Amino acid sequence: MTHDLTTTPLEGPAAAHPYSGAATNTRVSPPPSPSTTARRTEHIIGLLALVGTAATVWLGIWVTPPDKVQGDLVRLVYIHPGVAWVALYLAFGLAAVSTLLYLWPRTRSLFWDRLAAAAVEVGVIFNICTLVSGSIWGKPTWGVWWAWDARLTSTAVLLVLFLGYMALRRVPAEPEVRARRSAFVALFAAIDIPIIHFSVDWWNTLHQGATVLNANLSPTIHGSMAWTLLLGFVALTLVFVWMLLVRYRIGAIEDWLAANELDLALAERQAEGVAASRVASDPGPAGGSPTDRVGVA
Repeated sequence: MTHDLTTTPLEGPAAAHPYSGAATNTRVSPPPSPSTTARRTEHIIGLLALVGTAATVWLGIWVTPPDKVQGDLVRLVYIHPGVAWVALYLAFGLAAVSTLLYLWPRTRSLFWDRLAAAAVEVGVIFNICTLVSGSIWGKPTWGVWWAWDARLTSTAVLLVLFLGYMALRRVPAEPEVRARRSAFVALFAAIDIPIIHFSVDWWNTLHQGATVLNANLSPTIHGSMAWTLLLGFVALTLVFVWMLLVRYRIGAIEDWLAANELDLALAERQAEGVAASRVASDPGPAGGSPTDRVGVA
């Protein structure tokens, strides 16, 4: 249902509040709106994310040298680990922490539920990018687009679990009920995150081990390649933060619309009634009638 409360301006007492009804004093709280500082911060983060991503692409394609073994295929290392970092650790990790904070009585707030939902939706996008970029890398390396490797399979399972989380949130329910049942699904899905991380150690997999954060903390990438990889991580982290802020703001507006849908509909009908009564009471042009003014024969 869409609502337009701006096409018929109100006058007098009814115009005192932009979301107040004219006939029955229906009052609707104004929609959530970020402050000027929050807007400016969001724009700055978005700009930094754009510049960082562009710089990563430029360095990764035209500046850094090819690998001795993989050749130019290694250039995917500047993107693939970064999107995996965002999907598996930042997005879904944040969703798990936010879920725990919602379930904890002392910190229970729908803010944490909305934050978890926003993190999951953004994380799903990065999860898909992880699987796609990994398949592009795997085809020339392994000879196939997909292998039922432990790392690949557990990552795909995580995607399915969080798609189920998103579907569950679409089931109509009170905000608290939706938040509570979504929280348990999010925690269940989060169990897969450590499985993904340690899969290359627990099983004999095709997927290579960690390039930087390995068990010995001895990076296997150096020089300009290492700095470009680091820049890619920072840039994609900024992309995630920007997308998270935007999605959270949209989620807050969606919750406001759901909570005030009935009042908005009443206010809209009241505004239409006020407009119709004005047309009926307006004598119209001299010598004419109200019906003449509105063009009715």
